[in-house]
Amino acid sequence: MTYEVRIFLKDGLLDPAAVTIERALKRLQFSEVDKLRTGKVFLIETPANTPKARVEEMCAKLLANPVMERFEIREVKA
Repeated sequence: MTYEVRIFLKDGLLDPAAVTIERALKRLQFSEVDKLRTGKVFLIETPANTPKARVEEMCAKLLANPVMERFEIREVKA
């Protein structure tokens, strides 16, 4: 089973990389960009019987900083 984990800064926190990229896009005449967020994506392959709760545990303990980040997990169909 493969899980996709997406990690983003929580709403309201400054995302300096996103601000820099957003400004650069606007300088390149991509004025339709209203807001941009950066994040991390992990693809985690596990045995078929691994529950989603186990991946949530991985996120809470290592992959995401619960003070500053939020995460989303979805099962990826092969």
